Amino acid sequence: MRDLQYLDNETCWLVKELKSNISQESYFLPRETGLNIMESAAENHNGVSAKCRNAKVEDLWSLTSFFGFSTQTFVLAVNLLDRFLAIMKVQPKHLPCIGVSCLHIAAKMVEDECNISPTHELIRISQSKFTVSDLSRMEKIISGKLHLELKAVTALTFLHLYHAVIVSLTSEREEIPSIGRLEAQLKACLCQLVFSKAKPSVLALSVVCQEFEALQSLAMLEIVQDVQRHLKIVDSELLYWRGLVAKCMTEYCSSECNKPDNKKLVWIVSRRTAQNLHANNFSVPELPTIPEGSWGESESEDSCEDMSCEEDSPCSSPGSDEKGAFFPVEFRNQGRK
Repeated sequence: MRDLQYLDNETCWLVKELKSNISQESYFLPRETGLNIMESAAENHNGVSAKCRNAKVEDLWSLTSFFGFSTQTFVLAVNLLDRFLAIMKVQPKHLPCIGVSCLHIAAKMVEDECNISPTHELIRISQSKFTVSDLSRMEKIISGKLHLELKAVTALTFLHLYHAVIVSLTSEREEIPSIGRLEAQLKACLCQLVFSKAKPSVLALSVVCQEFEALQSLAMLEIVQDVQRHLKIVDSELLYWRGLVAKCMTEYCSSECNKPDNKKLVWIVSRRTAQNLHANNFSVPELPTIPEGSWGESESEDSCEDMSCEEDSPCSSPGSDEKGAFFPVEFRNQGRK
């Protein structure tokens, strides 16, 4: 095994960054008990199920693509969403507001101010039934519950560091997968709740291993193994998540998978709907007061409401039609102004 500490200065710095982030990654993991509750929740359960959560993450991916946000914004938004859902009792009807709030918070933390669309535009394009004041109030709740910091350690953090280490140690003759390709695979994994249980360092390395195994590059796999040993990532843990990543990639690459992307997700907008979207003034029903009870707290019968997934449930995703553009051209142009 090569000693990565005695390589060039750039690689040494990258390894130090990896170690520093590994020491912090546990602070940004969703609470596993909350994730387990979502996994075991049925569709008629009075809480957010894994299916509803996954559908909302796909919607966030579509919105990220539509508004031109970076992968970092999407990954951070998913991290905020999972961490919040894992500690709070959430009714499904509030999930759209929570999801858009997490995306808006992430965009404000990552994107340049000039690239962030107005709040009302984000709500309008997401086709959500809440107001700007609802969104503002929800953002304050999320920020308060998660004690937000300017930087969160996510799987994307490690993915970029791993890729940089491999680039610095690989000869020019080796074909290295682009970081964009690896990011796309990570985003596909994050659309499944189970991957929120993985340590970010392990999930990112699993994605890298999966790609390099497909390329059958022994030189790059050797570098990955060196990084794994140096960071003391257990073989059994990496093997388990590599298996789940491989299964996810098989499903993602299948023709039956509706990928949450502008080219795959479609939403046919009628002329009447388009005219309503163009309208400057539009009415949006206000949501009832959002309860702030955490998992494990007692809840009276009076506070319980119907949380089943109905016709306008957040479980549905605007990607079920077969043909048509995801958004009309004029809305795509508006979203980037």
